[in-house]
Amino acid sequence: MTTDQLDRIDRNIIAALARDGRLSMAELASTVGLSKTPVQARVKRLERDGIIRGYSAVVDREKMGEGHVAFVQVTLSDTRSAALDAFNRAVLSVGEIEQCHMIAASFDYLLKVRTTDIAAYRRVLGERISALPHVAQTSTFVAMETVKDR
Repeated sequence: MTTDQLDRIDRNIIAALARDGRLSMAELASTVGLSKTPVQARVKRLERDGIIRGYSAVVDREKMGEGHVAFVQVTLSDTRSAALDAFNRAVLSVGEIEQCHMIAASFDYLLKVRTTDIAAYRRVLGERISALPHVAQTSTFVAMETVKDR
């Protein structure tokens, strides 16, 4: 299924679950104006087709002691497919890397790294990120405040 095939009700279901993934099927049905059975079928289809990939809790990372956020530009020494694949596989093993995006820019990847503080970040950068395959250079930008985090 492509996004072009989603109708208004599918989009309303997705929006409602994105706001509150704990809605019961009855509550969701009431929200989108259908009965429970067709809503359940639609949700199952959206899950099966990969539109809805899962459900999670929104965690206050600051209260969990993970309030330090840094964005890291990574430039690789080699950007052939094998090198990109090696970097992609290795980045999955670094728990502090919350997000990893390949970027079309003067650098190759942008990482969002979450740690307890700047000292912990420095260790992760020096010991883990810099040791990832084909990393030639990094530049760090430390977030001072999160204005919007959806």
